[in-house]
Amino acid sequence: MTEQAAVLTIDGPGGAGKGTISRLVAERLGWHLLDSGALYRLTALAAIRHGVALDDELTLARLAAELDVVFLAEDGEGRVVLEGQEVTGDIRTEDVGDAASRVASLPKVRTALLQRQRDFRQAPGLVADGRDMGTVVFQEAPLKIFLTASAEERARRRHLQLREAGVDASLSSLLKEIQARDARDMQRSVAPLVPADDAVTLDTTSLTIPEVVDRLTALLAREGLIPDA
Repeated sequence: MTEQAAVLTIDGPGGAGKGTISRLVAERLGWHLLDSGALYRLTALAAIRHGVALDDELTLARLAAELDVVFLAEDGEGRVVLEGQEVTGDIRTEDVGDAASRVASLPKVRTALLQRQRDFRQAPGLVADGRDMGTVVFQEAPLKIFLTASAEERARRRHLQLREAGVDASLSSLLKEIQARDARDMQRSVAPLVPADDAVTLDTTSLTIPEVVDRLTALLAREGLIPDA
């Protein structure tokens, strides 16, 4: 049997920095990147645009299996194209994020996207960012990280991000939304948001992005997955 490419899974709640950290680690190593959350956000956006109810599990699962999506990397930035239209910014709105959390709680949708996610595993390696990468999608991954931060810090980061984008948002409302999404993700019956039994938990509340990237790189080297710097 051919040895499979190495996988680093990075799970955790929204706002913990998974997306930024995963992209930077993948860039540093020259590995592939899987943003699993984008697949759920794309399913949710497609549902909204096609008028599919967010509790219509069968139709949503079919939509997820047939997504016409392309991930592009240009000038160091990621772009996402859905049905021929760029939706990079659209899938990052709060409304789509909330809808994605609801869609992700549906077992048939998760099943429809499972193999699609596993197909991202290619040499020289994969950084997989999500909520169930280590517990479900890549259970055999040699290194699993659970990235977290306090709800208050995650709300502050999101508030700053929105302000920089020129979007007016209430910090208290963002905190409530994050807490509600956390509860929904942790309490769902299928693939709840929990650390894998063998995951390393890293709290980023008081860490900078470069510090987190350095720590993950050091862990990969310790596990023999990359050359020791």
